[in-house]
This record gives sequence, structure tokens and C-alpha cells, in this order.
Amino acid sequence: MSADDETSATERLVARRKRLLGPAYRLFYDEPVHLVRGEGVFLYDSAGRRYLDAYNNVASVGHCHPRVVEAIARQAGILNTHTRYLHETVLDLAERLLATFPAGIGNVMFTCTGSEANDLALRIARTTTGGSGFIATETAYHGVTSALVDLSPSLGLPPAQDSPVRLVPPPRPAGDATGAVFARHVATAFDDMKKSGIRPAGLIVDTIFSSDGVLPDPAGFLKPVVDAVHAAGALFIADEVQAGFGRCGQMWGFARHGIVPDLVTMGKPMGNGHPVAAVAARPDLLAEFGARSRYFNTFGGNPVSAAAALAVLDVIAAEGLVENAGRTGAYLMTRLRALQASCPLIAEIRGAGLFIGVELRDGGLAGSPAPKQAGRIVNLLRDNGVLISASGREANVLKIRPPLVFSTEHADLLVETLDQALQTIAAG
Repeated sequence: MSADDETSATERLVARRKRLLGPAYRLFYDEPVHLVRGEGVFLYDSAGRRYLDAYNNVASVGHCHPRVVEAIARQAGILNTHTRYLHETVLDLAERLLATFPAGIGNVMFTCTGSEANDLALRIARTTTGGSGFIATETAYHGVTSALVDLSPSLGLPPAQDSPVRLVPPPRPAGDATGAVFARHVATAFDDMKKSGIRPAGLIVDTIFSSDGVLPDPAGFLKPVVDAVHAAGALFIADEVQAGFGRCGQMWGFARHGIVPDLVTMGKPMGNGHPVAAVAARPDLLAEFGARSRYFNTFGGNPVSAAAALAVLDVIAAEGLVENAGRTGAYLMTRLRALQASCPLIAEIRGAGLFIGVELRDGGLAGSPAPKQAGRIVNLLRDNGVLISASGREANVLKIRPPLVFSTEHADLLVETLDQALQTIAAG
């Protein structure tokens, strides 16, 4: 297929998509990518071109991992039904998952998506605290349900005027004061709720603060925040949809902070692309929730989903992917900081494991955000066979979040391609 024919085919596919799916969906990149196959850390388009996937944490253990594919196919050929019948696989999964958590987390409930998991966590918090007020950060993303829209300002919709939600500034790095400053913002927001007659229910944070621009440090800064939440009579909800399953060099992102959440939600990487998610919780919370409310999810925890998630846990353990995330992530950070030394556009590099943000500003860290340059770099990388994205309030933070099977060889390819893009930007 010639380049002109490929462009024409892409245009027709985009037009068909708009006609059938409507205008609310969004595509990545100025020139959308038409993907037809994936393997490991690579994706392939309809013309056979290969792309290094440095963004997709859905396929956490690599695209089409044979062990996960085989587990799904095998179970689909035996039985798939819901959790109102007895079945061992969902219990095996629950045991394996709970073994990765601190002792205070003792139950798990299954859903299909991270949005459903976060929605369920809100229900549990409202039921057990008697409150309705929740706090999230100013550029957070926690899901697509109606209950989560006000807690996902990155979608572009401000909270309704009478909303019980309060938004606080994200935890900007301030050394040892980071946690204390963030805790003050949280405590002030809870006080404001009470003045408005709103009883606090919870704080929900993505523990890597991905949509806020990737803000992982210093490790431990969430400790005083959890204390502020509990002092208000509310629950701390750790959204691990992006930070969990080894992404940050530990199994769970909250573990970097030495805390035990009241509720933990998980999703995307749990099934390596198969839709499976969950809420893990303190048993006393679910005992109270279960006494007051019934819960049923037709597909949540079905045998095929459970088999997929078990296979993911098997692969993470067998291939040492938590350790690889820490090791390869440290290598990638070192290479990016070497690049920063010769590129004034790179203001700061932040990360934990294989979750890294590269903040771009004109004039250093105190300079103005550079979202146009970030957008151009993302598209230049796409044109040269590397896929990343951008995040943060100003969309000026390059967001790097590859599959956990990323190696130092892949990190080298990413950095070399990024270096070329930065040189192109510098040349005007």
C-alpha cells in the first residue's frame, strides 16, 4: 500500500468512526494510528509498521502475553458464568491478591472496570461513614460513571455548584514539607464541607498522581494526609488503577508511602487487556456495607476474568516484573536526566519504577509550561515509531508508562528517539 493509499484508508476509517461512534470519543495523535497487532512491548499498524509502546499500562505484562491468552481461552472453553454460583477460580484470585496487601486489607470485591471499582468504593465509603463529601485533586481522573465525573476534573467538567465534592491542589514537590502542605489542603477542604453541612466520606487519590503530572515524591508524603482524612471521620481510598501491579517498582503504589488505605481500587493492568477490576477493603467496612446494602455484578469476577487476572499475577511473579520495573525504571531515569543536562526545555524528571513524567517548561522549573512543545514531541515520537502521551494541568508533562516487560534496550530506543524530537523542536 502506498503512502497516499494508507492516508486515504485512515481518513475513511476516521470518518466511519465519527459517523458510527459519535463525537465524544477522542483519538490519540494528530495522525491516528490504526493498530492491528501487538506483541510484547511492540504494536503494529495496518501497514506493518512497528511502534514501541511506552504508554500502555493496560497490557501490563506485554501485549498478547501467551500465558494470559492461553488462560483466557482455556477457561472460556470450559465455563463462564457469574459470581452467584460457586466457583473456585474467583476465590483463588482473591487469595492471591489479598496476599499482596498489608494485613489490614482482608476482603476483595470484583468488578469489570476501574470506573466500576471506584464507584463501588464511593458507595462503601458513603454507607460506612454516613457522609457524602469526597475530595480529589484538581486534575484527577478516577472514572467515567456519573458518580465519578465530579471527581475527574481532567475530563473538563467542573463540579456542579451544589456538589459535595471538593478539589484540592495536587502535591507539588516541596521536599519534606510536601505531605504537610497537601494534608493542610485536605483538612481545609473537609472543614469547608462541614461548614456547608456536608459530612465527609473520603479522599480518593491516584497514588502516582498521574493526571496531575506524575507526582510520586518524596516517598512517605501521604502519611500525614491519611491522618488528616481519618481525623475528619473519612476514609482514604487508594486508586491503584494506574500505579498498581508492580508499576512503581513495588506491587502497589501506596506501599511507597508506608500507609494502609481503607479501600484500594484496581483495574486496567489487572487482566492485561481483559476487563477485570476490584476493590480491596478492610473487612469491618465490608461487614457494615454488606449488612446495609446488597451488591451484585453480573460479570465481575467471572471465571474467565479471574483466570486472566491469575495469569497476570503468575507472569509478574515468574518474570520478576516488579523488580524489572524498579531496575529498568531507574536506568531510564538516569538516561533521561543525562538528556536533561543538554536540553533546557526539560525542567524536571519525576518517576517511580516504570512510571515517569518529563516536565517541559520554557526557562527551567520556574518558567512557563510548554504544552505546545509537549504536544509536538508526542506526535514526533509517534511519527518515529514510539508511543507516549502527555498529562498535567497544562498538558506539558510527557507521560511514560510502558508495559512492565520494558528492557534497557527499549529504554535506549525511547531516549534516542526523544533526543531526536527535542533536537527538531530546538531547531524550530
